[in-house]
Amino acid sequence: MSQDALIQAALSQTIDAIPASSARPLASGKVREVFDLAGNRLALVVTDRISVFDYVIGTVPFKGQVLNRIANWWLRKLDEIKVPHHLLSEPHPNISIARRTTALPVEIVVRGYLTGTTRTSSWYAYQNLDRVICGITMPAGMKKNQPFARPIITPSTKPTIGHDENISRDDILKRGLMTRAVLDAAEAYALRMFEQGQRIAATRGLILADTKYEMGLTADNALIVIDEVHTPDSSRFWIAATYNERLAAGQEPESLDKEFVRRMIVEGGYDITSSVHPGTFLTDAIRVEAARRYLSLFEAITGEAIAPKLASMDEIVAALNAAAA
Repeated sequence: MSQDALIQAALSQTIDAIPASSARPLASGKVREVFDLAGNRLALVVTDRISVFDYVIGTVPFKGQVLNRIANWWLRKLDEIKVPHHLLSEPHPNISIARRTTALPVEIVVRGYLTGTTRTSSWYAYQNLDRVICGITMPAGMKKNQPFARPIITPSTKPTIGHDENISRDDILKRGLMTRAVLDAAEAYALRMFEQGQRIAATRGLILADTKYEMGLTADNALIVIDEVHTPDSSRFWIAATYNERLAAGQEPESLDKEFVRRMIVEGGYDITSSVHPGTFLTDAIRVEAARRYLSLFEAITGEAIAPKLASMDEIVAALNAAAA
């Protein structure tokens, strides 16, 4: 079966809600379902749900397994630069077994380019907030999608309800969200990961424009990377070959991430400053195109072919049961 035929077949077989298993449910996020395991471990099931502007709007075929496998490919790369992470094993394409941590209440966002469509983006701040983002004043005279002289760090809060909000380094410390030592270490890890990510992406003909990192503290207070790294959900990847030409023409870069879904919603009239759910915008045509892009990014980044599997809830439950045994 061709990839397109497989995507079409998967439209009605995506992974959303996870059936009961012997693993105890612990938390439910926009994309991931978290289960409690013995031995200070967690099982993370990456679903096919897609979220934009902090709202889940539906599912995309194979998104979960692509996201999980890309994240784990990058996490293993972190071993090369001595950045510790939570990954222990991958018993199923949609499942990761990870070390338990207490997650930091702030995401570390690293931006290499002036871009974005959300209220927390550097481009929004450039246009609407006097070029100031997270206490950093961006240079005058820049245009959208232009690189910064060096990457900037723009942390954001992680509320359980509502939108993420940018926060400055000073406010993080004033509010006691992190100690200075932990924040310094988190920023150092983030810049190290971003440099590696941009370097590897460049060898694949891609530009890593920006990304977010989440980190947590283990029971013995070790800082480690958690969640996902350099996935099409957490990062912007652009096609390097056409970047300069499109920048000169004032066009958006060609991308291999979920930014195209955001753009189509905005072009359809959605107000990014609102708190209104984008509704049922996610058509099957957009779901199919998003699936193609997720699969293409996996192969572009890793250099490996991917043979996506049609969803099997029985396999996922079996893997959770085995992990919980």
